[in-house]
Amino acid sequence: QVQLVESGGGLVQTGGSLRLSCAASGNIFSIGVMAWYRQAPGKQRELVATITSSRTTSYADSVKGRFTISRGNAKNTVYLQMNSLKPEDTAAYYCKADDIRSPGIILYDIWGQGTQVTVSS
Repeated sequence: QVQLVESGGGLVQTGGSLRLSCAASGNIFSIGVMAWYRQAPGKQRELVATITSSRTTSYADSVKGRFTISRGNAKNTVYLQMNSLKPEDTAAYYCKADDIRSPGIILYDIWGQGTQVTVSS
């Protein structure tokens, strides 16, 4: 069974840093675009950053210059380094894969369970 599992969330003070990790498990040939989303209470889920299999990245304007998305050497992991955190970054952060190729099947729009990030002022 293919799944995405996030880790690394927690409570941090304004200006602090956190590093989120997302690992894909299961029998996987390859993974396409991976992304981090976040959802604050009462707000819609928003795209934070994306990275392609060739490691091309893009960022939401609100996190440019502060967050860095990267993929592990095995390409089955994705990270989000978050620096200079602000209270408005407080949200549940979700990892997503656009497509995952496994033997005999392609899975689309796979989400992790989320990890909470809280930034105190």
